[in-house]
Amino acid sequence: MVLDEELKMMATVAEHGGQVVGPYLKEMSHLAHTEYLLAGRGTRDVREVLRETMFAPTVTGSPMENACRVIARHERTGRRYYAGVLALLGRDDAGRQTLDAPILIRTAEISPAGELRVPVGATLVRHSTADGEVAETHAKAAGVLAALGRGPEAPAPGPRPAARLADDPEVRAALAARNAPLARFWLDQRAPDAPGLPGLAGRRAVIVDGEDTFTGMLAHQLSALGLTVEVRPWHACGDVDGHDLVVVGPGPGDPGNTAEPKMAALRGLLTGLLTRRRPTLAVCLGHQLLCGLLGLPLHRREAPYQGLQREVALFGARRRVGFYATFTARAGADRLATPHGSVEVARDAADGAVHALRGRGFAGVQFHPESVLSPDGLAVLADLLRDLLPAPTAELTAAERA
Repeated sequence: MVLDEELKMMATVAEHGGQVVGPYLKEMSHLAHTEYLLAGRGTRDVREVLRETMFAPTVTGSPMENACRVIARHERTGRRYYAGVLALLGRDDAGRQTLDAPILIRTAEISPAGELRVPVGATLVRHSTADGEVAETHAKAAGVLAALGRGPEAPAPGPRPAARLADDPEVRAALAARNAPLARFWLDQRAPDAPGLPGLAGRRAVIVDGEDTFTGMLAHQLSALGLTVEVRPWHACGDVDGHDLVVVGPGPGDPGNTAEPKMAALRGLLTGLLTRRRPTLAVCLGHQLLCGLLGLPLHRREAPYQGLQREVALFGARRRVGFYATFTARAGADRLATPHGSVEVARDAADGAVHALRGRGFAGVQFHPESVLSPDGLAVLADLLRDLLPAPTAELTAAERA
């Protein structure tokens, strides 16, 4: 889940693609972290990169805009330096821009009166436990406090170990095994000129962002398949008729709240697209709104599907994909008659939860094909695009041949 959040930021600022390297083990005085290196290629001014990546989802939550609203509701005072950024801008020997900008999470603030403040926090993911996260905050603060002589000391150095923990073969094997269930799209180096799907070159897609920058990752995948992609915010998506495909993307919120401006705007967009039979792909929130317009009931899950990887049946194939959802639509049959034609449904056999659907000129998926938790995500997109944007026929009419 943390890797997905960091990939969202890399996808936003590295328009020429990127790669995930690792995982590695980082040992500190009181705890150890596993970590990945995200390497991306882009042409943005480093000041733009700083602006887009200044607030880390590991210390604010995600999606970012909604997380900041939640923080404003519940935190009555500012965090001061904690969770901010310390940025050093410059140029290298070749005159190229450089930026070194760590987030401030191992910090101590000493006031003019001599008061010491060591703030800490926890990154909550699907498998977090309250006791475990509290214990981790104590370990995080311990290193700073020990350096200042105000906390438990680190263990005595003792004899220098023959090898680091990260050099242990079992540790290396355990780290490598973490990549087995992940999407190779983000782990492998891809050639910029790799061919996409036949017939997609030169065709244009617009992704309407519902306030979740998973859309940046989705743009990278659609570009890899051959499309020219643009991302627009939901409140300023403008005229989309000049595009071959419209993607109504993910975002936070209750899809049943029709009075909420974002939901009303996205419902209106989808209604127009369905009426005009414009090729449309809906993802997560977009999928939920599409289901509602097709007459399917929406439900709030008892337990959110946050960072959950599942293998699901999808139109005759088994696909392993990642879910991030609180709401879901339900269907009682695999094929439905709707005001917009017959719709094929891929649903959960246990509770009828709709994983995906497709009809004439539109499709929707509840999961995130762009997620690092979706090893089959690119294949799913390719299958859906073959139906939504079929390759032009190579046959010529008699008049064209003449």
